[in-house]
Formats: sequence, structure tokens, C-alpha cells
Amino acid sequence: MRRRTLLAGAGAVATGAVTGGPAAASTGGPWRPGLAALHAAMAARAGRGELAGIVYLVAHRGRVHIDTIGTLSPGGAKPMRRGTPFRLASLTKPVIAAAAMMLVEDGRLGLDEPVDRLLPELAGRRVLTRLDGPLDQTVPAARPITVEDVLTFRMGHGILFEPSFQPPYPIVTAADELQLVIAQPDPRTPLSPDEWIRRFGTLPLMYQPGQRWQYNTGALVLGVLVERAAGRPLEEFLRRRLFGPLGMRHTGFSLPRAEAARLPGLYAANPQTGQLELQPGSTPEEWSRPPAFPSGAAGLASTVDDYFAFSRFLLNRGVHRGRRLLSAESVRRLTTNHLTAQQIADAGAFPLSGQGWGYGMAVSVTPDEISRPGRYGWDGGYGTTWFNDPDRELTAIALTQTVDFLFNGAREEFQRLAAATVTG
Repeated sequence: MRRRTLLAGAGAVATGAVTGGPAAASTGGPWRPGLAALHAAMAARAGRGELAGIVYLVAHRGRVHIDTIGTLSPGGAKPMRRGTPFRLASLTKPVIAAAAMMLVEDGRLGLDEPVDRLLPELAGRRVLTRLDGPLDQTVPAARPITVEDVLTFRMGHGILFEPSFQPPYPIVTAADELQLVIAQPDPRTPLSPDEWIRRFGTLPLMYQPGQRWQYNTGALVLGVLVERAAGRPLEEFLRRRLFGPLGMRHTGFSLPRAEAARLPGLYAANPQTGQLELQPGSTPEEWSRPPAFPSGAAGLASTVDDYFAFSRFLLNRGVHRGRRLLSAESVRRLTTNHLTAQQIADAGAFPLSGQGWGYGMAVSVTPDEISRPGRYGWDGGYGTTWFNDPDRELTAIALTQTVDFLFNGAREEFQRLAAATVTG
């Protein structure tokens, strides 16, 4: 895998540290040299043509630094700005998981309850006897899918990465024929949430519920589940309970036309030439109107300030500016690993990469060069990454629309240098 399969599945450099406003750069102590090193590294990548541009944020115990580098398109005249919107891709997943926990606290969902009550399309599941076998060779599911199975991506269905990305097994080709768009954000499914879940319910599961971690499908199902539990459209619920209270005014499944027009192009490097090339799909025009299916897996666009409001809300254990929006226990469950060691090993080298999984996000379970265990966050396949390190009260967010950011070492370099801006 990697860059190309995720994309299938998922000159002069303008620079400047942003100061002033609610997210102002701080100075003094070890902070400044670390920020300078981070800026130099990201600017060098943009200068080499590996990135069109990037907006990133590092925050530590009240100090917040935002930097903008490069342009909306390679060699273009329009610079990246603090308010530039980005396609979040899979950074959508943690947001939808947090919304689900609000419904758990409301009593509209129970973590241990079968999803059958709200998703009767998924009652009476059957499970393939062989992953590559015919769709009619199945056994009954040992138990129903629970809400927590969906949140932890152990519901029994997901993207396959081995022996190749989405191999042409009957279960994979059937999902494609049903227009479920299991493996990539674009082109979008034309189906409504009700029609999507109806069609998905015609397929067997790949594994028994609770048996194995599998990527992506759980978030697609979760979006439909949240909508039904809330009794209103998904975006309306998010605006009432998350986006509005957190001040995330520039986040949504669609954007006002003027904001959509400011979306950067989506780029990936040509494998032969190394030059960044504009990718099809997910055009600003598409983003100017609500989608038929608001994807809980990859459907949101947002800005660095908006996503920081969400990440700070988690770091503050559910409190935003003195107002509790989610209990500390719910945040703990969101950000704590729920997988067994065997499930982590069975997930393979990509995309979990030895990490655990909370609800909608990865959780580090071993010390590494970024932090001690307990760091949580995730990546988006269009070149976005985020983590919170609660041990050091550190947040790092990088937003690009260059797919290669995740695979050419830039993501790892960003995370490492962001973590190195603070000590202790």
C-alpha cells in the first residue's frame, strides 16, 4: 500500500507564523527553537515540491502556534491561509464517535446493546465461511453486532489490505456493485443513508462480530446509527451538539459556495516523474451542496481552528470553556485502547501500524519517539493528521491535501518535530 491504494481508497514558498486572535504563537523557553525546526522542515518539503502547501498547529498548555506554508496548488499564486478549509477524510471518524457517545449519555444508545433496534437491516447476520468464498457460503453470526462493535471497528466488515488492497473477492465486488463506496471517499455514493444501510444489510459479514479489527465500514455504519438514534439528520445533530457549542462554524459535510471555492486542490505525486498531479473527484462544486450520504467515515471538511476546538475539548476531558459537553468517562472510553494484543497483531502492518483503537481513533500502546503510551489521534487519506498527547497536554494538527504527506516521511517528521517542541 500505500499512497496509490489509499488514494483509490482514500517554486516560491509563502510562510509565516500566525499571531494574534484565539490561537496565537507563544515565545520563550524551548518552544521557539523547536517551532523553528518544524517550520524549516515543512518549508523544505514544500520547496522541493513534495507539498503544495500546509497549515499546521502545535498547542501546549495554553500556548498555541499556527503556521501556514505554500499555496493552494503547486506553483500557484493563492497562499495557504489560517482559514483555508480542508477535506478531513478520516479525521471525520473521531468526530462521529464523540457524537455517538453523546447519544449514549442521552440514553438513546447503549454500548452493549445490539444495533438491531435502530438498524433492523443488520439483524440476523450471517458470516462468510471463507473470506474469498461465495456469498452464499455462510454460517449464522454467533451474536448480534453491538454499538461498541461498531465504535471499535470490530463489527465484522471492513477494508481488506491483504493479499492486496480490496482484492476481487465476491464480498468486495458485491459491495462495489451496490455502490456502497466502502474503501474511498470519492466518488461519493449516490445513496441515501436508509438505502445505503438497506443494501449493506444484504451482504454477509467477513468475520464474527467482536472477532477482528477492520478499517472503515464501522464509521460508515456509525453515521447512519447516530442519525437514527438522534432522530434528525446527522449534520443537524452535529451542529446542535458539537459544532455549535464548540464554535466550529466552518465544519460540515458541505460548505457555503464561497468557502468551498477556497478548498485546495487534491494532489498526489506521479510515480514516474515525482511531480504532484491534480486528482479527480471531490471538487469544490461537489462540496457546495449537501451529499446524499453524509459519510461518518470521511465526509467532513474543516479548518485548523475548528479541528483544534474539537481536539482541545477531548484534551479537556469533555469540557469546553467551562461547559461540560461530554463526561470524562465518555472521553476516557473514546481515547482508551479496546483491542486485545492479538487483534492489534491481526490488523497487520497498515493502517493500524501496531497501535490500539479507542472509539473512532487510534491509541498508542507502546512508547515511541513521539510519546509514552496513551497518545491518541488519527490520519486522513488526503494528507491530514492529528494527535493529542494527554500526558504532556500537547496537540498537533497538520492539514494538507497532498496524499503523499502520509507516505513519504512527512507525517512522521511532522509528528516527531511537533513533539520535540516541548520537553517533559
